[in-house]
Amino acid sequence: MAASIAHRLFLSFSSLSRRKGLFFLPVFLAFVSSVFFLLSSTSKLYIRPSQTQLHVNPMHHHQENCSLVINSKEPEDVTSIGFQERARVDVSRISKADHRGSVESHNKNNNVFHMRSLFMKDYKEMNKSFKIYAYPHTKNDPFANVLLPVDSTPGGNYASESYFKKALFNSRFLTSDPSEADLFYLPFSIASLRNDPRVGVEGMKDFIRDYIFNISRNYPFWNRTGGADHFYVACHSVGRTAMEKAVQVKLNAIQVVCSSSYFLAGYVSHKDASIPQIWPREGRAPTRAPSERKKLAFYAGAMNSRVREFLVKTWENDSDISVHQSRLKTPYSEALLGSKFCIHAKGFEINTARIGDALYYGCVPVILADHYDLPYADVLDWNSFAVVLSTSDIPMLKKILEGISEKEYLKMQRNVMRVQMHFQWHNVPVDYDAFHMVMYELWLRRSHVRIQLI
Repeated sequence: MAASIAHRLFLSFSSLSRRKGLFFLPVFLAFVSSVFFLLSSTSKLYIRPSQTQLHVNPMHHHQENCSLVINSKEPEDVTSIGFQERARVDVSRISKADHRGSVESHNKNNNVFHMRSLFMKDYKEMNKSFKIYAYPHTKNDPFANVLLPVDSTPGGNYASESYFKKALFNSRFLTSDPSEADLFYLPFSIASLRNDPRVGVEGMKDFIRDYIFNISRNYPFWNRTGGADHFYVACHSVGRTAMEKAVQVKLNAIQVVCSSSYFLAGYVSHKDASIPQIWPREGRAPTRAPSERKKLAFYAGAMNSRVREFLVKTWENDSDISVHQSRLKTPYSEALLGSKFCIHAKGFEINTARIGDALYYGCVPVILADHYDLPYADVLDWNSFAVVLSTSDIPMLKKILEGISEKEYLKMQRNVMRVQMHFQWHNVPVDYDAFHMVMYELWLRRSHVRIQLI
């Protein structure tokens, strides 16, 4: 049945493509693959016991090189009026055993990968054959600061973007021969464009539109696929609006971004990829035994969303959950090291560096950010090392966390230590670090968009 539907869709599109060209080809292919996968496989939906009404939360089901995101109903904007009213439920109806069972069912073993054998096989092949062509620019280019890697060690909240570029330009993946390239890299830096007084946030749209026009005129590669075998990397959220005057980039190119919300326009699951937002830290990560982590959960941050405001209002007087509405006066690292669970709550955007912070300090992340396409979700089973909840679960947060058995917590904390390497950048990349994991996400996508034209 699925094959028949996909075949009919293909025939319909073939007629359309002869008239319209290749502009919508990548979006169509992603749509067909999603329909086929949905109809031909058994979806693993995680129904949270903490909801009084049936609510199916988005989970990633990994099979081969695909991920599937399913929602049971239209996503609700948690910043709208009535958020607190919608979140009120009868906590007494939630048993510890219910949640413990749901968590343990996703962690039958210590494997943090969906399919470790497939990952290892593909990773080896990626290292051997994956090639990327970066559009060349010289130090004399007036926008060399935007188009070339930084000379210094990247820093700050959006360092992931610069770390990736710096690593790629010094890696074996880069090729000077475009004929052997699997993907083409658009090397503009969103963070640098934002901070360049000649461009800024508003001028960014024109800059990228002109950049795409120039490479499509001077090189043949973009026009072969409408940009479907091209990608850019951006950690700052303004990258989403920066593509408004370059619609082919938004629809066709692979967007490797930190602000990977599949609820907001501009990010297309399967086609695009999520990159972790990581505050860079040098040296070996500090450790602390689980038995020495006395606080149940911790959060601190600015009150720039309804989610954070509701989290703090609900738990500010609790002795086991430590929440703060501003920066700590005591060391942030000590709070992370002293807590079993560390809370990531949505702010202006779904992404912050808090997940990376938690993993670095060995704290199990609790993710309260609806519609977040988590980094490496094609590869890693987030339920094995994190607690992923709906923002409407905030009133039941303590009940849920206390319902996780000591045995299950220890397993999750060990898995946190296992995945640390995948969320760290290095001046000289090492196997399985953040750079190589992002490369692997691109490797998965290269087969989806590589098209041989006659």
